[in-house]
Amino acid sequence: MFKDYRPVWEEINLDNLVYNIRQIKLKVGNNKGLIGIVKANAYGHGALEVSQVLLENGVNRLAVSELDEAIELRENGIKAPIMILGIVPDTFLNDIIDYDVEPVVPSYEYASKLSKVAKSKWKTAKIHVAVDTGMGRIGFQPNENSIEEIYNMSKLPNIEIQSLFSHFSTSDEKDKTYSHEQFEKYKTFYNELISRKIKINLRDIANSAAIMELQDTYCDAVRPGIIIYGYYPSDDVDRNDLSIKPVMSLKAKVAYVKTLEAGKYVGYGRKFKSERESVIATLPIGYADGYTRMLSGKAKVIVNGKFAPVVGNICMDQCMIDVTAVGEVNVGDEVILMGEKNGLKFDAEDIAKTIGTISYEILCSISRRVPRVYIKDGEIIKIRNYLK
Repeated sequence: MFKDYRPVWEEINLDNLVYNIRQIKLKVGNNKGLIGIVKANAYGHGALEVSQVLLENGVNRLAVSELDEAIELRENGIKAPIMILGIVPDTFLNDIIDYDVEPVVPSYEYASKLSKVAKSKWKTAKIHVAVDTGMGRIGFQPNENSIEEIYNMSKLPNIEIQSLFSHFSTSDEKDKTYSHEQFEKYKTFYNELISRKIKINLRDIANSAAIMELQDTYCDAVRPGIIIYGYYPSDDVDRNDLSIKPVMSLKAKVAYVKTLEAGKYVGYGRKFKSERESVIATLPIGYADGYTRMLSGKAKVIVNGKFAPVVGNICMDQCMIDVTAVGEVNVGDEVILMGEKNGLKFDAEDIAKTIGTISYEILCSISRRVPRVYIKDGEIIKIRNYLK
């Protein structure tokens, strides 16, 4: 495996990915559409490979954040509808039509420009309309002016409104009051649009947390994100509501081993000083790979069936671990930096808690210079190296 690849890799367990999708389908039922969120390279898991598995297992649509993400999928053979959650600059309207992707339209002016491009190409622009029910990010305000603007958009030639969507800001919290308020605003706004005879194909608002705990918000389709990848949105959600398994592990092979006498320093800034004779192993992974420097002196890894601490400051391309207490360690031995084995666990959620962030950020941070190794039924079925 490592003849042509650096000995740092991300393992993607496709069996766990399929398990998660099936659990989500069981939760929401067969009569609801599934919009699989694969933005940010499928939360670091590899957008193309993940999309293929999702579509093979009941996901109807995909959603990304940027136009380039959608184009990457199209150019690699993905035919399913692709929603772009972010706002694409109007300088790329030709690409939107040529690649048959579905943008969020922020205004009548934008829709009018898109309509003209679509008409010139004898195509229909499939668009999504966002309503800001309380997230404060993007979307029309739920008022009469917006209704009029969306009505005018709907009358433009070669324009088809695929969905009216919104996004919960606190659905992962125990108190669901604000989420209920958002949903009421959403329903009211939708009904007002329908009363104006505006044709809207889909209603979707439920994110991962809402899928778990707000069944009345499922509407026509749901948008699972983090739960696809085996992590819960927060500690506040009831985890008994959905069984999921982490999909990603991060691994490396030991590059160098040395014995230091007591009183020696390790790493930039001399942050670690050996208090005894210590065996230090160097791993060929650093913050440029997404193994953040904030884990310096805080993280632990799994090696030889035991935990070993990360010592010294994590470098751009390397980091050091103290393996004094874990038995004999040699160059080439496998180390798990994120994941679990034989009852030991230090996964993305544990890493996130260690440095005060969320699992989403940890997963998305793994850079494209780390090869992705796809595992199915215990066997490697594909290796994706973005640098080759």
